[in-house]
Amino acid sequence: MKLKTTLEQWLTLIEVDRAGSIQGAAQSLNKSHTTLIYALRKLEQQLGMELIRIEQRRSVLTDEARALLRRAIPMVAQARTLEMVSNQMAQGVESEITLTVDHLCCRQWLMGPLARFSRQYRGTSVQIRETSLSATERAVTEGEGDLAIINLPVGNHLTDPFGVVTMVPVVAPNHPLSRLESVTISDLIAHTQVVVRDLGASKTEGERDVGWLRSELRITVDNFDHAWDAVRAGIGFCRMPEHRLAEVDSSQVVRLALDGGGAYQVPLHLTLPKGEQTGVAARALYQLLLEDAQSRMGRPDGAPI
Repeated sequence: MKLKTTLEQWLTLIEVDRAGSIQGAAQSLNKSHTTLIYALRKLEQQLGMELIRIEQRRSVLTDEARALLRRAIPMVAQARTLEMVSNQMAQGVESEITLTVDHLCCRQWLMGPLARFSRQYRGTSVQIRETSLSATERAVTEGEGDLAIINLPVGNHLTDPFGVVTMVPVVAPNHPLSRLESVTISDLIAHTQVVVRDLGASKTEGERDVGWLRSELRITVDNFDHAWDAVRAGIGFCRMPEHRLAEVDSSQVVRLALDGGGAYQVPLHLTLPKGEQTGVAARALYQLLLEDAQSRMGRPDGAPI
């Protein structure tokens, strides 16, 4: 079916409503007063209804026009977005990028940069994949993502600091270890340890181990959400990222006072797995993540941390 109206006509009506007068809309659209009057009268003829009436020398939209504007405004906005996306695609901007994130990373560190990115690159979808241990390294070495947040630098890949995660040992309040003022290695060995699985390990390679893993019994889970549930249930102790404890009811767990080392820190880094072949959108998201990290870590000037 051939359309009777054009986007330009609806844009004119929207601007008249915003400016409060035809003269104001003419100045905003850089068109003559006569041109806008003609366009509006033409639109009224095409629709078969009155859209504008004059009240006290002001151009006022009729109730019917306002009802139509509720549909016209998002339609014009979508047309603008379509043109912007088309322009980005013509410049080689990717339609989709993948960000791989090590499971130790605080999720909130991603939200601000992602929100700004989505406003600037509306035509680019972002896939976020969580990795751990060997999967984190393989995502970089095999170029599985366009940008990556990793816990250890990978050979032949440049990195920038992204943050530091503190790992703390915790148990449920009713766990026997919670009643000890100082916990030794011997105490830990006698109890079940909750461990997060190496999601990237193959059957032939075997799982990669990190940290203290000398307990006689282990409960191995896929992620820290499951580990948190296991700890709260009193199954065993686990080293949890400190930022995870800040996101939940920390009164449900007790931090263990370990004799000879109660916590350790893991630095996180940003890298571009595809190097010089990285696309426009991926580089833009990388820069937004980096700027947010520098501000969060107190060095907005980008100087070495």
